[in-house]
Amino acid sequence: MKSVSGKVFCKLLQLYGWQLQRIRGSHHIYAHPDKMEILTFSVNANQDLKIGTLSKLLKDAGLTEQDL
Repeated sequence: MKSVSGKVFCKLLQLYGWQLQRIRGSHHIYAHPDKMEILTFSVNANQDLKIGTLSKLLKDAGLTEQDL
């Protein structure tokens, strides 16, 4: 799986209809109008998300690795 920074992942989510609800510290909270899921993850400068975190977020968002 290729690594992605938190900033890039935020842009990816917005392309697929996810909306930023709020930011609390470094944690960004996204919601989708058609889904019950809420995604919360930390965006630290240009650091890449950990592989396990990224795979869980992709699964919860209904995206695949090819969507990156």
